[in-house]
Amino acid sequence: MKVRGIRGATTARRNEAAEILDASRELLQRIVEENRLVPEEIAAVHFSVTPDLDQAFPARAAREMGWTRVPLFCHVEIAVPDALPRCIRILVLVNTELGQEQIRHVYLREARKLREDLL
Repeated sequence: MKVRGIRGATTARRNEAAEILDASRELLQRIVEENRLVPEEIAAVHFSVTPDLDQAFPARAAREMGWTRVPLFCHVEIAVPDALPRCIRILVLVNTELGQEQIRHVYLREARKLREDLL
């Protein structure tokens, strides 16, 4: 079994805790659905937010989904000029037999423009 990375990104409409958590939950649920994941297969999840989102840790959404034993880590993206605002990025590390070409990366809301090649 290999460890593979599943990427995803979305945007929050506002810098409010409920909005950050809703956007994070929506993205996590889509990643789980698209890749048929169960928490026991998840090795770890990295969450990053742009500096303009500071009202909640996006990892809290995963905890609220029952991911109590999955290692979670939040950090802030570097402040690049003209970067997509209010962006939440996720990297899910998963133990799987799937090949890289079978992994389904998920980009939602305004973040779809980050990886139009994957849509």
